[in-house]
Amino acid sequence: MTDNQHNGKSSNDSMQKLLARQSEAKTIRKIVGIISLSIIIIIGCLVLAGYLYVQSALKPANPKNHQLKKVEIPIGSSVSSIGSLLEDKGIIKNGFIFKYYVKFNNETGFQAGTYGLSPSMTLDQIIKYLKTGKVAKNAEVKITVPEGIQLTEIATIIAKNTPYKNVEIMKHLDDKKFVTKLMKQYPKMLSKDILNPEVKHPLEGYLFPATYYFYEKKPSLDSIIMKMLDKTNIEIKKYQDDLSKQNLTPQKMLIMASLIEEEATSKADRHKISSVFYNRLKVGMPLQTDPTVLYSLNKHKDRVTYKDLEVNSPYNTYKIKGLPPSPISNAGELSIEAAIHPAKTNYLYFLAASKTGKVYFSATLAEHNQLKAKYITSQK
Repeated sequence: MTDNQHNGKSSNDSMQKLLARQSEAKTIRKIVGIISLSIIIIIGCLVLAGYLYVQSALKPANPKNHQLKKVEIPIGSSVSSIGSLLEDKGIIKNGFIFKYYVKFNNETGFQAGTYGLSPSMTLDQIIKYLKTGKVAKNAEVKITVPEGIQLTEIATIIAKNTPYKNVEIMKHLDDKKFVTKLMKQYPKMLSKDILNPEVKHPLEGYLFPATYYFYEKKPSLDSIIMKMLDKTNIEIKKYQDDLSKQNLTPQKMLIMASLIEEEATSKADRHKISSVFYNRLKVGMPLQTDPTVLYSLNKHKDRVTYKDLEVNSPYNTYKIKGLPPSPISNAGELSIEAAIHPAKTNYLYFLAASKTGKVYFSATLAEHNQLKAKYITSQK
């Protein structure tokens, strides 16, 4: 074979190899293209399916089912646990989607309680109910506890709305075994101080004023009491940081709030009343608030006499210095807030005008006596 023949053969072989490689590369590109396209299609299908699934999960679980289901949201529930609970009850389609819908919309402030929810509700409707504490209207028992009333009065309200007798309710409220069990369930709220022998009723001041709904004809006393304690616990948690900064225990705060609640009129500045009590504590003055005397006497009347002031009781703030051993009533949110955030004043005295109920404050006894002569004594 001549050199020319050899070179020609080599050139042909190279060309064939090049064509083969090009064909192979083309085939690989086709395969890669097909695989890539397939992946894109699969991803697209997954995204579409996911989108459709999310959209479906955001819709009511069953638009035609308007039947209300009882849903109990425990105290301290996370959004995840609420979502799981609602999914288990068939109220929503997916608890996971509910969780991220809530977070995406920056929704907060869910309240513990018993709710009547239906599968026909939208997520926004459900969230609104859980935030406002709005429960269903088909509750078997409704108990409304006003602000500023005492435990014995709350027992009477419970008795009027349930089959339980007043004596039975008070016995349960004051039962040490029951109270001790509650102390374990609410360790940050209920301290050992509530079992102080000087305390009249361990749970005085801890049953929050609100309207409570129950879905049984005869809810247990435990469930009634604990629902009210749950509400108080929620209120206290709102101010946990402030309480810590001021080195104020929940009990001392509720005691102060109850005094403010009892002294405040519709025209009173609770924050200023709060400042008077705190100012007196700072300088070692007795609080000298009439409602504590009446609490000592187990009486309700408009005017306290000099004889009443002589009652020998750890609650009589005309005789003792400092706070009484426990709250004397259940305080509302306004009084609680005032007890935690008193106004900055130098006032040591206040009084309510006989005719108008307007409250006047003063820093000195002389000024106080002048106001007393003008708005109380002269009005008799």
